[in-house]
Amino acid sequence: MFGVDASAPAGGMVMAAGGAAGGAEEAAEKTEFDLVITDVDSSKRIAIIKVVRSLTSLGLKEAKDAVTNLPFTILEGKTKAECEEATKTLEEGGAKCEMK
Repeated sequence: MFGVDASAPAGGMVMAAGGAAGGAEEAAEKTEFDLVITDVDSSKRIAIIKVVRSLTSLGLKEAKDAVTNLPFTILEGKTKAECEEATKTLEEGGAKCEMK
């Protein structure tokens, strides 16, 4: 009546195959990492806000919200070396982080 076909679209299979290929490629060697702040000691929150502001382009309010509302992805798509350096700085300040 409205020209609607209930059969599965042909493009659906192509998309599923593309997703599987991406997973195999990621398993080979990951070159881009995300750094996530998972926990901040409440007594060190101000120091971590300063570190977050120095590592990102966030303003004071955004950095405070990021440190308050955890977990927060502070770096996305960075190299392993950049994430490790930022992790070291954050952990020295009193935060717990993980690379994904």
